[in-house]
Amino acid sequence: MDRKKLTELVIKLADSYGVSGNESDTAALCLSEIKKYTDNAYIKNGNVIAHFGERTDKKPHVLIDAHLDRVGLIVTGITEEGFIAADCIGGLDRRIFPAQRVVIHGRENIGGVICTLPPHLKKDSSVMGKDKIFIDPICDRETVREAVSLGDMISFDSPCTELLNGRISGAALDDRCGIAAIIAAVDSLDCDHNSLPYSFTVMFSAQEELGERGACIGAFDIDPDISIAVDVSFALCGGENPRKCGVLGKGCMIGTAPSLDRELSRWFMNYSKENDLPYQTEVMNGTTGTNADRFSVNKCGSKAVTLSIPLRYMHTPAEVIDITDCESTAALIAAFLKSGNISKGGADR
Repeated sequence: MDRKKLTELVIKLADSYGVSGNESDTAALCLSEIKKYTDNAYIKNGNVIAHFGERTDKKPHVLIDAHLDRVGLIVTGITEEGFIAADCIGGLDRRIFPAQRVVIHGRENIGGVICTLPPHLKKDSSVMGKDKIFIDPICDRETVREAVSLGDMISFDSPCTELLNGRISGAALDDRCGIAAIIAAVDSLDCDHNSLPYSFTVMFSAQEELGERGACIGAFDIDPDISIAVDVSFALCGGENPRKCGVLGKGCMIGTAPSLDRELSRWFMNYSKENDLPYQTEVMNGTTGTNADRFSVNKCGSKAVTLSIPLRYMHTPAEVIDITDCESTAALIAAFLKSGNISKGGADR
């Protein structure tokens, strides 16, 4: 998959709605994309699952995962004046809420704006409280009551945009860029999947932003020997500590942590060094905050690693990635599937 096609895929995926708990449109899109490479693909319990190669006891089975869902909001009430009360789904940054454009996904999609006072009337600079989130649907109360119900989902109305030098900005790059990287990796496997040293399953999991719920049930069902969680992590921007962030355009962030398998982490790092593939080391001092935390303790355990794409401005309408980091992540996944260097067995920590 060339860079142009990968960029187009990232944008198409990120522009689908798919708020946590209502990912059906994104799941359908992902299913259509992954079915280009296997007929054994389906949606189960909200997760998109695709199997590659015959699974046998003679070789390890690998799970490669990225999550479908994005953060958003949920309708909690409708005022007498027709304004919509809302609350957060996932770890949204309420500092950026005022005057953001949104889409309410009711019986029909309705655009709106998160209410805010002009600076002339606002008495302080405090962050908007969870009980103070109201949306102006820019239409009359009757239309709102006909189209919107309690529990409807709300997403940011922020279409993906190509920036200069391979950068992309949009509201749902976490973790649609990870999905695109996995699809690109599968696309590069120009071979009979049964000839690979691993059989593998691709999973695009639901409800990661609500506590890795899709990963939990998906891993229990698939029961892999090795798990790769493809997600995003923090990229350096102005005012940040370089020791705590990756850098855009410097390659995939390979995770190392007490909860991850050291053999796996070292394999990805060594392969990158030996093949002049750019990479960054992401050190975590406990669990990872990704689906890998669920995979490593699933049933009798799975060797797990994280591959993260650097991303600026996480959980905002203007997340930013560098497409070359997606490419390096895809290259690492494909190389691993061809390697056969990691055996079955308990995690080496």
